[in-house]
Amino acid sequence: MKGPLNSVEPHGDWAPGLQKARLYELILQDIILGELPPMQVLEEKALAVRYAGGVAGVREALGRLAIEGLVVRRPRVGTIVAPMDVAEIEHAFEVRRMLEGRTAALAARNRRPADLVAITAAFEGAEAAIEAGDFRAMLAMDHAFHRAVAFAAQNPTLARFVIALQNVATRFWIWQMEKQTPEEQMADVVLHRALAQAIVDRDPAAAEAICAQLIGEPPSAQRA
Repeated sequence: MKGPLNSVEPHGDWAPGLQKARLYELILQDIILGELPPMQVLEEKALAVRYAGGVAGVREALGRLAIEGLVVRRPRVGTIVAPMDVAEIEHAFEVRRMLEGRTAALAARNRRPADLVAITAAFEGAEAAIEAGDFRAMLAMDHAFHRAVAFAAQNPTLARFVIALQNVATRFWIWQMEKQTPEEQMADVVLHRALAQAIVDRDPAAAEAICAQLIGEPPSAQRA
């Protein structure tokens, strides 16, 4: 059976070249960056104009985002951006700790040449983006990197869960990144590149350990 969460393969129902996939990525980025703030009502026609797409594509994109928990559909209100639920983000971090390290290890073991191209190229231009304070570019790089690692594990079922969890957790990551110095942001990029090298080197143990560092601390640790 196909659907938003089990059609995330690069050539599946949500292949990047499709209009609904483009709309999904644009709406997702604006939710994560806060340009579509929590609790904002999302009108399909207005979104179609905003993102130069069709209403049908917007509707499908919102359907996928609803399944991933980033938008909520409420009777007599419509579709709204999901609130920033700290408890939900905390739970996402917990599950990421269980899944993503093993995903990185599998990527190191199973990666193919095309996977390596996507993984190693994801953070090209990061230095310029950090210097410009371009959070949107950094978000796109981070999303492309972790998506590529997830696919490199060669397990589409695992990839769809990992990607959905990352989308939830990234709302918190963006808030943290805005408080970081450029040096701290660059250290995070270096860690991503180290993970890429571990995958290139087919070193599952190193990939899993570096991934654990990348996941970082949950919101509760930041409040302590």
